[in-house]
Amino acid sequence: MSSSALPLFRFGIIADPQYAAAAPHAAMDRYYANSLAKVAEAIEVFNGCELSFVMTLGDVIDRSFASFDDILPVYGNLRHEALFLLGNHDFSVSEGHLSEVSARLGMPSPYYSFSRHGWRFVVLDGNQVSIFAPPEGHHHRALAAQMLAELQARGARNAHRWNAALSDEQFAWLGDQIASAAAAGEKVIVMNHYPVYPPGEHGMWDSERIVALLASQGNVVAYLNGHDHVGNYGVAGACHFVNFKGVVDTEKQNAFAIVEVHADRIEIRGFGREESRTLSY
Repeated sequence: MSSSALPLFRFGIIADPQYAAAAPHAAMDRYYANSLAKVAEAIEVFNGCELSFVMTLGDVIDRSFASFDDILPVYGNLRHEALFLLGNHDFSVSEGHLSEVSARLGMPSPYYSFSRHGWRFVVLDGNQVSIFAPPEGHHHRALAAQMLAELQARGARNAHRWNAALSDEQFAWLGDQIASAAAAGEKVIVMNHYPVYPPGEHGMWDSERIVALLASQGNVVAYLNGHDHVGNYGVAGACHFVNFKGVVDTEKQNAFAIVEVHADRIEIRGFGREESRTLSY
């Protein structure tokens, strides 16, 4: 194999296990308890590859803080670094546990960045301004209620209680991360639970400003997310937007991916229901 055919590095992607020790929701084709075996199957495939890390794009659980006790030990079998970001269902826990979710997932903070092989990964907390993640009485919860009411009044497709927005502070941080990556000669991949493009009912409430920022920056190559379990794909500016399919869906079919980063393209190798794609940059 020529050196150009070899990737610079690879990483694994899992989206929306939504594990719970609960009966299936047949109408939505969601099999919560089956996610333990599906994640274990994905990890077996990942362990057979050289990967830099494995990222789960949110919704590790579907409900109950105790669900983490069942699914996180499955990740203990992964021989690579397991990284997480926060999804809306990860906050389907009692009020007293809301502030503990990111620590339970071993995250350094609710949003963070890291660099690998000359690339910067910017990991967002898409739940920051929501009506479920901030503690009761927090100004982000009040802001979320106001944003949602305005979107509902406009008849916006994404005006749903299970969507959310970035705070202005986190949005500014995202811009700073992209700028400092550019100064360091790093290309950027942004990861978040929620889609922002193409527009749809699962999109973040502040999708437009996020897409405008990412599409205008030459070093931002891709935005990877879950949340919309059927998956999706689009391009805005030079940025590829990839929505990965949910693990929790269907009784037996899995969905996960290995992402190979090359000097001129990103190859997504889909397993199960996940699609394979080539993203040129």
